[in-house]
Amino acid sequence: MKAFAELFDRLDRTTATNAKLAALVDYFRSTPPADAAWAVNFLTGKRLKRLVNTRELREWTALATGLPAWLIEDSYEQVGDLAETMHLLLPPGSAEAATPGLCELIEARLKPLKHLDDEARRNDVMALWRALDGSERFLFNKLLTGGFRVGVSKRLVTRALAEVAGVDSTLIAHRLMGRWQPTARSFEALIAPASEADLDSATPYPFFLASPLEGAPASLGAPEDWRAEWKWDGIRAQLIRRGGKTYIWSRGEELMAGRFPEIETASETLSDGVVLDGEILAWRDRQPLPFAVLQKRIGRKKPGPTTLARAPVAFLAYDCLEWNGEDARAAPLSERLLHLDQALSAASGLLRSAAVEFRRWGDLDAFREDSRARGVEGLMLKRLASPYRVGRTRGDWWKWKVEPYTFDGVLIYAQPGHGRRSGLYTDYTFAVRDGEQLVPVAKAYSGLTQKEIDRLDRWIRNHTRERFGPVRSVEPVQVFELAFEGIQASPRHKSGIALRFPRIHRWREDLAIGDADRLEDLKRLLETGQRSA
Repeated sequence: MKAFAELFDRLDRTTATNAKLAALVDYFRSTPPADAAWAVNFLTGKRLKRLVNTRELREWTALATGLPAWLIEDSYEQVGDLAETMHLLLPPGSAEAATPGLCELIEARLKPLKHLDDEARRNDVMALWRALDGSERFLFNKLLTGGFRVGVSKRLVTRALAEVAGVDSTLIAHRLMGRWQPTARSFEALIAPASEADLDSATPYPFFLASPLEGAPASLGAPEDWRAEWKWDGIRAQLIRRGGKTYIWSRGEELMAGRFPEIETASETLSDGVVLDGEILAWRDRQPLPFAVLQKRIGRKKPGPTTLARAPVAFLAYDCLEWNGEDARAAPLSERLLHLDQALSAASGLLRSAAVEFRRWGDLDAFREDSRARGVEGLMLKRLASPYRVGRTRGDWWKWKVEPYTFDGVLIYAQPGHGRRSGLYTDYTFAVRDGEQLVPVAKAYSGLTQKEIDRLDRWIRNHTRERFGPVRSVEPVQVFELAFEGIQASPRHKSGIALRFPRIHRWREDLAIGDADRLEDLKRLLETGQRSA
């Protein structure tokens, strides 16, 4: 644990990429495989399931410090992060106590907590608080609350592991996909020479992600070098057919076995050694259904006949990553599309995402404007000569989305953010007018500059009407323009609607509360048949 805490401190002290890379390389080269495996797990964004609830942690903090519960709550409200609050309030730990390694801490101390009674769990956690100090205890608290974050990307961790292993970073990225587990054996296989680590047959490839196109398509060069496709609004997925078995992986590296039985059945007609990249969509009568329909399937691990009938799905393939058991990602897109045609020609029940035909860049303007009517988000632009890369590598794949919906809403609630924003009010609730009252319709926390956040934070503190724990009710006078991707009916919300991906577009200081939009304006989007995005 001490080595992991030292790594955290090195990473936290710098914003320089090379310095972070050097810290990671030093750690992975000198740390036992069992500890390094768990470090990889956490540094790449995975977390433990919460083993202790926040109420218990606050109570135990009061017991360990002798402070009253109200002071613990007030401190938490000011700090905004429970792990940091506990770290600041707890008395110093023992500097002389032997601290466990990261693997021992997780496997022998943290995981067993779920099998203990309340008193035993409290005693074990408090014993670790006394044994740990400094960054070690802070990180322990972060792991307890499930809030561990550090300023490194998965891509940088992959680069560091590749340098340690002496292999290409794309191989490390591939090995980390799928069912990789944080064990000593898995870590040794992760950094093994290129020919010595066998991949599980279910392992997907790292996804290639498109970047937003901010300028005009003409800036990309000659149109004949590019392919245009619709940007489908579903779940990005890889469909794997190996060894007579089918595996469906989401972009979030979740194996979705049993969730889409119609796709699994259709994939049985694929030849072996094929991996397709594509989109899972709610689909009926040769056209996509609203994303809200697909949401009815996402959380169901074993959908019944009624769900299958009400929310049918299809897999639309747009790339072939493996053909005849050979990795095809290095081939140009034009060649991979030929493999895709061959794969689907022998299969039934799987669909191909067709090209949007164009000769001049200007031809695409009308297609993009017509996107919502077609049930799509816009266009994808892909360079025909491009290989299938890893992650969001700019230059070859672009997403040219239709302009979002917007509305003017009134700020009514605010609460502190997390991490470095824990001392600022950065999470906001916005409302629209419904008759004489304001009805909340969206929460948003992105879209403002740091200067605007600081100014709005000061305003919120000076214009608070009521407090509800960490939440403040403010005077309803500030109007903001918010953007969102889609809308759907929602009986769970007081407003009767739910907005998809709301974010702040701009602060409308030129508008008064009477200029804000009305609930009926938003509901009209539903009534006019605009689909949910």
